[in-house]
Amino acid sequence: MDSNDGWFQAYAIRGSIVSVTRFFHPVLASRSLKKGPARVQIAGQKFALWRDGSGRAAAVADACPHRKAPLSQGRVRPDGRLACNYHGWHFDAEGSGCSPSQPELTRCDTAAYQIVEKFGYLWLSERDTPASTFPLTRWHGFDLAGSFSTLFQAPLHVALDNFSEDEHFPFVHFFLGWNEDGLRQLEFKGQNYGDRTEVLYRGPQRASVWLPLLGARSGDLFQNEWVTRFDPVRAVFTFHWFDPKTGVERPLVTRTAVFMVPQTETTTWFHIFIFSKIGSPFYRLLKPLVHATTTLIGSGTCGTTRIGSCTWPTHP
Repeated sequence: MDSNDGWFQAYAIRGSIVSVTRFFHPVLASRSLKKGPARVQIAGQKFALWRDGSGRAAAVADACPHRKAPLSQGRVRPDGRLACNYHGWHFDAEGSGCSPSQPELTRCDTAAYQIVEKFGYLWLSERDTPASTFPLTRWHGFDLAGSFSTLFQAPLHVALDNFSEDEHFPFVHFFLGWNEDGLRQLEFKGQNYGDRTEVLYRGPQRASVWLPLLGARSGDLFQNEWVTRFDPVRAVFTFHWFDPKTGVERPLVTRTAVFMVPQTETTTWFHIFIFSKIGSPFYRLLKPLVHATTTLIGSGTCGTTRIGSCTWPTHP
């Protein structure tokens, strides 16, 4: 199926079909957008991003309205406007265009999009998307430990399925949760609601050299609870470790927000934000090390998944 077909560029939310760009999606790390323009893609739609004269990020459709040349291959003028490298048409952050050869032309505009810069990333949406719908927040007591992105060679529905259960842990991941023997000891709860799903898994933590850095121990009860929402598609996972005898929670809690952004029919960008809450004064002294460890484990966990090495159908 062509990626321009409506099912791919829209989500079905509460029985209605809405454009994917109706919601804020993280699309690029802020540090990656420098002096020149860059292309990003959401559900087959291409966008050109650049920084205007004030350094503020902007986005337009990545096709000049004149001859459809990609504006992401253009240049940023000294006045901060994005210029096409074909005939020099140039545009401001509002999409207002100008033709150098025919300045009197009044129909040179192109589609422009809203860009919000938060948590070290650029987030793209329609221009009329309310700021109140921004999908990531700072939770009380949690600090941002790190963030990273990885491209899954799998369609969105497969990528989402991989992040919808924990039975794959012994076979895919190297650290989190249980080994194969621990599968028989799992506790599971799940509930579907009108706007989200909520899931909880609890089971024995396998041995790992990383555990002391996280204040956890082999044999602890590892609990993964998460909420999945679809406006946009994302899941927020909260990891706890508990003493199996006393039930006392270990000093570190991590919360990971995973945004699953469809790039094409067969690829999905994961933009991942890891937060931590440290309850022990001793581990708070080691906060930089703890943050580096949690981010390293997170990036290794996501980066070593095997779903990206398989060939998947484009339909569920």
